Parts: sequence; C-alpha cells; structure tokens
Amino acid sequence: MAPKLSAIEGNTQWLDGGAMFGNVPRAVWESWIPSDERGRVHLSCRGMLIEYQNKRILCETGIGVFFPPKLAERYGVTESEHKLLASLATLGLTEKDIDAVILSHLHFDHAGGLLPSYAEITAGNDRLLFPNARYVVSRTAFERAANPHFRDRASFIPGLTDKLQTSGRLLLIDGTSTSELMPDRLSFRFSNGHTPGHMHTIFRGDQHTVIFCGDLVPGVPWLHLPVTMGYDRYAELVIDEKKDLYETAVRDHWMLFFTHDMRNHAATIKVDSQGKYSVDQCWPQIHRLSI
Repeated sequence: MAPKLSAIEGNTQWLDGGAMFGNVPRAVWESWIPSDERGRVHLSCRGMLIEYQNKRILCETGIGVFFPPKLAERYGVTESEHKLLASLATLGLTEKDIDAVILSHLHFDHAGGLLPSYAEITAGNDRLLFPNARYVVSRTAFERAANPHFRDRASFIPGLTDKLQTSGRLLLIDGTSTSELMPDRLSFRFSNGHTPGHMHTIFRGDQHTVIFCGDLVPGVPWLHLPVTMGYDRYAELVIDEKKDLYETAVRDHWMLFFTHDMRNHAATIKVDSQGKYSVDQCWPQIHRLSI
C-alpha cells in the first residue's frame, strides 16, 4: 500500500506577532495573520504522521499542556486537553501505536507534547508519552538543549534531556540518514540558523517527497526569503538555508509541511523571474493522504 500522510493537530498558542515576524513591520505582517488586542498571532503546533508498512512515525509532538497556569498564560496556551493525543484518536490511534517520534529540535513548542498534562504531572505522573517509540533527535540539537545558551535557555524544558537519556529509547542522529527508520524512504536535512542541529525529516513517497520544515519555514507567511523570526539564532543564515531548500523543493516538486500555519498544512512552491517564491499547490487539510 502507498504511504499515508496525516497532519496531527496539537495544542495551539498565541505569540507576539513582532517576535514571529522579527524583521517585518506590523502593518505588513498583520495583513498576513491578524493579531489579537495584545498583538499576538494564533499559531498551530502541528505534527506530521507517516504510516507505511505497519510503521507509524510522528514528526513533532507540539507544545502540549505541561505548563503550569502562569507559564501557559505567558505563552498563550489556552486549551487544557492534550490535543495531539485527541487528534491521534480521530485516526483510531493512541500514543502506544507510535513507533518513532522524530523531533526537529527540543524547543518547548515542538517537544512539550512528549509530556503529560500539567494536572497529571502535579499528580505524580511525569513520564514521557509514547512508551513504545524511539525518540529521535540530532546530536547537536540534543547537546544544545542539554547546555543551552543564555539567549535561548527559556525555550527548553528543564529536565527533558535527562528523561530522554534515561528512557533507553533515545536515538541521536549524526548524519543524513539512519538504517533504523525506513532507510529506503526517510532521510534528514539539517539547518542551524534557527537553532543548532535543527533536523528536517524528508520522506520519499510514491507520488510526493515531503519535508518537515519546522521553524525554518513555519508556514506560508514565512515563505518570502527575507522574512525571519526574532527567535532565530542567525537571521541571515536562515535566509540562506531557506533559499538552498527552495531550490531543491522547486526543482523536485517537494511538499513543504508546515507546523505553525493555522490555515495551511503543506504546499509545493514555485519561483518567478524575479526570484520570489510563492505557493504553487496548497493542502489546507491532510488526512491519510496517499503520497
């Protein structure tokens, strides 16, 4: 059977629009995404599920609901239900059905869904979710999370690297592929402009090749090459890395999968004579799409 691709919605968050569009004037970015009265934009924290040959690989777990109330309010997490688990349930799946969880990096809005809800944690259940899965992350990203820079240490979850290490199921990636995870279909691409060791999963389907863009390209509003985030480590490097990705994506018709875009799950892109990239084909919903 053909591989299947699904978008798995996690908990959403509201973040400052100026931070999400660091070098873009508010008058411009508000034409792309409307803000609330506090200047915040609504963002998905979406995972990508690959189902193939009785294996289920989940890219990202989203932000989850592990924050105590004060931090949940600060970071704009308004739901109390662990939405990622609820989204898996709509496909007839539970956390136990996932064979591997691939994490592009360990910022809390991408890895927080590994943890139970705050209510469960305070009740004494602080285990990692997905008990039958390998946890896959690049070695560089793992080391950054274990020893963060002062600039971004608030973006990481205290103690998470220890939990991953002691799980006995952590797989650290050094190269572009791994023989343990669909070697004929799956590989990785790396970027460093947003955070060191940011790992992008590439899956080669029968009809499409899809890449999980993570925070290199959070969604359609960030497609334009000069657009970067205030959270990016090196803005100019992000632009260079996006351009390098786009050249391959246009040539080979890759699907770009977006984690933070509330309106669009994925898109192929095109380039005009002036070198401006834009959406070619768009997928606003992806539910067990044959790829």
